[in-house]
Amino acid sequence: MKKILFFNVLFIFMFSYASFAQEENNVEDEEEEQLEPMVPKTDIFDKVIVGDKRPIEYAEVREEDVLWSQFIWRVIDCREKLNFHIYYPTDDMLNRKSLAQALVDGIRKKKVQAYGDENFTSVVPISKIMERLGAADKQIKEEKMDGSGDTTIIQRGFVNWRQVREFKIKEKWFFDKKHSKLDVRIIGICPMRVFKKDDKGASVDATGKDSELVREELFWVYFPEARRVLSNTTCYTGKNQQANMSFDDVFFKRYFSSRIVQATNVNDITILEYTRGGLEAILESEKIKNEMLKLENDFWSY
Repeated sequence: MKKILFFNVLFIFMFSYASFAQEENNVEDEEEEQLEPMVPKTDIFDKVIVGDKRPIEYAEVREEDVLWSQFIWRVIDCREKLNFHIYYPTDDMLNRKSLAQALVDGIRKKKVQAYGDENFTSVVPISKIMERLGAADKQIKEEKMDGSGDTTIIQRGFVNWRQVREFKIKEKWFFDKKHSKLDVRIIGICPMRVFKKDDKGASVDATGKDSELVREELFWVYFPEARRVLSNTTCYTGKNQQANMSFDDVFFKRYFSSRIVQATNVNDITILEYTRGGLEAILESEKIKNEMLKLENDFWSY
């Protein structure tokens, strides 16, 4: 009887030890799993809504339904508060891009084609664009320390996104009798670099009398093609980051401020060319806009 009791106690002890060892191993395994590095996230969830968006399709327009049409050229000045969401950030950031950065990245990745004029007749390579941005690589010759000759050093270019503060837009306004409304289609967008240069042609930041203000067109993009990139690029429009829209939504909903600089005319000249600029140019711009609104009221029918 004592032997049977001894073997029972021994069996219980061995079973308890095995269970304890197994639990200890499980705890060690759990601790090892917790020590595995986690992939850092910049948010509490993955943002895929804008990244998976497709451009909103325009309504089909037939030539026989258009009673009136006119080309309009506009300029978006990013210094206006209503256009800050297009202009910023002016530095390279991980999860944010300005409109200019989104277009240049699309050209660099060959998702968008850059052109040299508003009629899209000549192609502009990315190297030329970087040169116009003042960010082309430079070769600098320096004398070696031992005096044995010169050495060539390549200085990498740096894009000053603050200078890309204006955008020119070419668009077509028309009255569609099928839907009885005045509508618009953006044809092309052109980022413009605004900077000061001295008498030698070098870019300067000073505002002295010897500096000259220059507005240079960087490139044109065909807007229907660029929509595929802009619809997948988030535009930060306010304090509620969950309500942000894409750059394609910004233009589709006309969420920007601009001024008219040219309308279709016989001489093909801009407003500044037949006015004295300043207040007179602003009044002429408002006059063109009011004439289009009046035309819509005249054409409109039930």
